[in-house]
Amino acid sequence: MATNNDIEKRLWAAADQLWANSNLRPSEFSTPVLGLIFLRYADHKFAQAEAALARQAKGGQGRRKIGKIDFQAEGVLYLPEAARFSNLQKLPEGADLAKAVIAAMKAIEAENEELKDILPKTYNRLDNATLIELLRVLGSIPMDIEGDAFGKIYEYFLGLFAMKEGQKGGEFFTPTSIVKLIVEVIEPFHGKVCDLACGSGGMFVQSAAFVEHHKRKPSDEISIYGQEKTAETIRLCKMNLAVHGLSGDIRQGNTYYEDLHNSTNGGKGGKFDFVMANPPFNVSGVDKEKIKEDPRFALGIPSTDNANYLWIQTFYHALNATGRAGFVMANSAADARGAELEIRKKLIQSGAMDVMVSIGSNFFYTVTLPCTLWFFDRGKSRRHPHPAPLPLGEGGRRSGEGVSSRDTVLFLDARHIFRQLDRAHRDFTPEQIEFLSNIVRLHRGEEIELDHGSEALMKDHFGKAFRKYADVPGLCKVATLKEIEAQGWSLNPGRYVGVREQEDDGLDFAERLGELNEELETLNVEAGTLEERIAENVAKLMEAQE
Repeated sequence: MATNNDIEKRLWAAADQLWANSNLRPSEFSTPVLGLIFLRYADHKFAQAEAALARQAKGGQGRRKIGKIDFQAEGVLYLPEAARFSNLQKLPEGADLAKAVIAAMKAIEAENEELKDILPKTYNRLDNATLIELLRVLGSIPMDIEGDAFGKIYEYFLGLFAMKEGQKGGEFFTPTSIVKLIVEVIEPFHGKVCDLACGSGGMFVQSAAFVEHHKRKPSDEISIYGQEKTAETIRLCKMNLAVHGLSGDIRQGNTYYEDLHNSTNGGKGGKFDFVMANPPFNVSGVDKEKIKEDPRFALGIPSTDNANYLWIQTFYHALNATGRAGFVMANSAADARGAELEIRKKLIQSGAMDVMVSIGSNFFYTVTLPCTLWFFDRGKSRRHPHPAPLPLGEGGRRSGEGVSSRDTVLFLDARHIFRQLDRAHRDFTPEQIEFLSNIVRLHRGEEIELDHGSEALMKDHFGKAFRKYADVPGLCKVATLKEIEAQGWSLNPGRYVGVREQEDDGLDFAERLGELNEELETLNVEAGTLEERIAENVAKLMEAQE
C-alpha cells in the first residue's frame, strides 16, 4: 500500500510535468492546482458525509430528504451537484472544462458564505488537455487514504510551489520544519492563536496538528486569528485551513498601521494566548508619524529605518498575561544598537524573554542566510523551582514548573543541526525538532517527549541524565540577566553557548570550509547593512549642516 508521502511525490511529479509543458509562471499554475486539490478534498468529505447520512436515514433515524443543513451539522462544506469533483470527471469529451470548474467554484462559494471570493477562478489560463490530466491525477487519490492526507498534500504542494517561485514564494510560505519547531516550543494546547503575518496559514495548521498529537480536538481547543496584507495570500490561507478542517478569523490589512484584531485591547493588555509569525525582515519605509501613538509600540520607535523592532513589539504587546510567542527574525536584530538596543533591554528586563534559537543557513526559499527564532513567555515569572514536572494545568499549560525564572534566558545554537535536502535547502527531521524542543522542556521543568525517536540525541548530548537540564557547550546555555547585561544586552546565542568540545571532529575539510564560508557570507551581508546605515546617517548629518 502506498504511503501518504509516496502519494504526495507521485502527484507532484505529474503536476510538475504538466507545468513544465505549459507557458505559465509558477504563480499562474499553482493557484488553480491548489484550488483543484481543495475541490477534491471537499468532494471526498462530502461523499463520506453523504454515505453516513444515507445509512442513518436507512436505519430509520429520519424520513425527510437529506439537505444542506445536515451536511453543515456534520461540519462538511455543502456541494451542489455542479460542484462535485466526480461530476467534473464525467463531463463528455470536448466539454469546456475551464468553464465548468469556474462554475463549480462559484457554486461552492454561493452555498458556503465563509468561502465567498476565496476560491480560484483562473482556470481559463489552462488548456483543456492540462485540466483533463489534472482532474485525472488528483482523482487518483485513494478514497481510503489515511489521516489528514489532503491537508498534507496541499501543504506539500504549497512548499514546492514556493520553492519554484523563489522570493515571492517565501512571502507566503514558511518551511514546515521551522513552523513545527516554533509550535513545539510555545505549546498551543488551548486558547487564542494569532499570526499577524499569516501568509498561507502554516502556523495555524501546525498548531492544530500539535493539539491532535496530544489527543485533543483542535476545534474545541484553539481559535484562530490572522492578518495578512495580500488578498491572494489570504485566499491560499483560507483554502489551507479548509482542507485541514479548520476555520478562522483572517483579515486583510497592513499590520504596521492596522490592528484589525485589537490585539492590545486598546493598550490595556494583550488578548492572545499564543502568537506566531514569520514577518518580512529589515523592511524600510514605514511611516513613523502614523504609528507614534500606537500602544503596540509603547517600548519605543526604532531610530533606524528598519521595521524589525516594530514586529517584535507587535508580538510582545499582543500577548495576554500568560501568553507565549514564537517568531522568526533576522540575525541582526539580536545585536542591533541605538534605540533598538533600548527596546531589547526593556524586553529582557520585563522577564518575558524566554528562549533564543540560532538556525543555520539554507532553511528558507528566499534567502540563504541564517536566522534566529525568538520566544516570549509573559507567564514565565509564575514558574517556581520544582524538582519534578507537574501535570498539565488549566488551559493545557503545565503549571508550577520550573528550573527557569524571569531572570534567565535559554540560548540554543542549532546551526549544526539540520538535514540536507539538496544543495541549496535544509530542514529539520522530526527527531531533531523533538530534540530541540526537549531541551526547552527540560529548561522549563517539563516532561520530555520521545515519540519521534529523539532519545539517542538526548543521550548523546546530555548523557545518562538526559531527563535533567544541563548547559552543554556549543549547544545550550541558560544565561542570567547579569550575564546578558555583561554582553551589552545581546540576544545572540553564539555569545553564550560557547564552542562544542571536540576530540576529533572528523569533519571533511571541504565541509568545514563550506561552513566557514557561510559564516563569512553572513558577516559580509551584515557589514553591508551597517555600511548602508552609516552612509545614510552621514548624509543626514551633511544635509542638516547645509
